[in-house]
Amino acid sequence: MRKLLHATQSVYAALVDKIVDNSVGVTSAPGDRPEDQLRADIVAGRLLPNERLVEADLTQRLGVGRGAVRTALARLEHEGLVELEPHRGARVRRVALAEAVEILQARAVLEGLAVRRAASHATEEDIIELRAILTEMRRLLDAGDLVAASDTNAVLHKRLREIGAHETANRLIAGLRSQLVRFEYRTILVPGRSEHSFAEHTAIVDAIAAGDAGAAEEAMRTHLSHVADALSHTQGRE
Repeated sequence: MRKLLHATQSVYAALVDKIVDNSVGVTSAPGDRPEDQLRADIVAGRLLPNERLVEADLTQRLGVGRGAVRTALARLEHEGLVELEPHRGARVRRVALAEAVEILQARAVLEGLAVRRAASHATEEDIIELRAILTEMRRLLDAGDLVAASDTNAVLHKRLREIGAHETANRLIAGLRSQLVRFEYRTILVPGRSEHSFAEHTAIVDAIAAGDAGAAEEAMRTHLSHVADALSHTQGRE
């Protein structure tokens, strides 16, 4: 039993190093464009919603001139990640509650497609990895670390998308600014939500393990619709 637990933890640790949203693609190579580096910082949560983006600070941080910084900010504004305000400069855009709910509703459809494909593509090794992530999520929930469990949730969703390899769905999901929603709205903190969330994720993985594409898609849609419902009841935060 101890060997099995150690193996599960080792698998999960390797997965986190490889795919956790807070680390994938956030280490910028020297040749990356300034907007690539800023985008990575926003997605990773190093730059938070409403945080001011001061040109002078960014030129020093990115090692480029002000012109390059302004171009980067303009491009990120076009992507919806940054807001440029007259006479006030730039800031990381905050996703409003209504938009966050719409993003989750769209994700329910797109991620449903992804897990439908995953049910057909998943190997035995993939299933072991998914179970390992669930095991870690369970451990974190039992320890009361809801924020870390939320991050593990993101690991699971990312892995499911990778297994499904539905390129169009994955590209559209990436464009929905789902990361900004996750950092700003932690629905797992809603009382009672964490246990429901774990059960829903388990149902998704069980369906994929059984090779049941229809059940996997339905389980994912149900899960994200419940997340959207939970989010709708957090209006006091707006």
